[in-house]
Amino acid sequence: MSEYHVPVLLHEVLYFLKIERGGTYLDATLGGGGHTLAILQELRRCGGGSLFSIDQDPEAIAEATKAVGASGVLQGEEGKEISFKILRGNFSNMKELLAEAGISKVNGILMDLGVSSHQLDAPWRGFSFRYDGNLDMRMSDSEDMASAADLVNSASYEDLYRIISDYGEERFAGRIARAIVAERELKPIATTFELANLISHVVPTPRASSHGKGKAIHPATRTFQALRIAVNDELTVLEKGVHAAIGLLDAGGRIAVISYHSLEDRIVKTAIKQCLGRCTCPPLAPICTCGAKATLKELTKRPVVPSDEELELNPRSRSAKLRVAECLQ
Repeated sequence: MSEYHVPVLLHEVLYFLKIERGGTYLDATLGGGGHTLAILQELRRCGGGSLFSIDQDPEAIAEATKAVGASGVLQGEEGKEISFKILRGNFSNMKELLAEAGISKVNGILMDLGVSSHQLDAPWRGFSFRYDGNLDMRMSDSEDMASAADLVNSASYEDLYRIISDYGEERFAGRIARAIVAERELKPIATTFELANLISHVVPTPRASSHGKGKAIHPATRTFQALRIAVNDELTVLEKGVHAAIGLLDAGGRIAVISYHSLEDRIVKTAIKQCLGRCTCPPLAPICTCGAKATLKELTKRPVVPSDEELELNPRSRSAKLRVAECLQ
């Protein structure tokens, strides 16, 4: 498992989820399977329970299934029965996926919003400019989805600018969008290296990262993030998914979400805040009339971030932020 995927903030996730015997849990983002395997091991340690894991990527499902099977964690042991099932689909549809499995409430939910190491390290997936491959970036194998190559070769300058600026928070969005439009008039942009090299020629480098302890980030980093978000409609999916997750929690159940950039974190923070029961009446109102009622308790006033030790072992965790809340009803 460690060669395939290193789960981010693992100890912190297990601490906050508070796995208990007989509980039902959901890993809404199976990915490399690292968190799923750890939750299963914790269920075995505390005496058994149920875990459902969701993913839309058939490669991730196949690899995680193999890893869990090889671990032996599901092998029978008297008094420690563990139920485990992988549900294929998008986590925005978690309520429907769990309903089909006969589940209406759970005791804990994890959402790790990062791209798995396997996806990043697979050149044919096109997520990373570290390897040359088709400019794809699709999280699922659906043929109905447009790829990143489709997007960069067909979107207008205005749309490219908006995507790169809004989703990548890239201050050179205009310069990059113009370069893409000019390049594709000569020939289609088909690979990760072609796009990354194009961006490198129009964006100053190196630039200091705001979260990487002074290390420079590649000029194409923000654009690749923006295209991936656009291709997979990630922010819409996240907003729907986090609200669905909150609605699935049983009393005392907890939701733990790991985000990797400010756009994701803002959605998670807002969704939790909306459930804290804070009065929305005008400041000078004599009495409260909004009827605000808390349904969640925030357990992380500030997001939890990786320790220096984790950053040393897993540099890809550097931008991770964990927020956790507990259901009150």
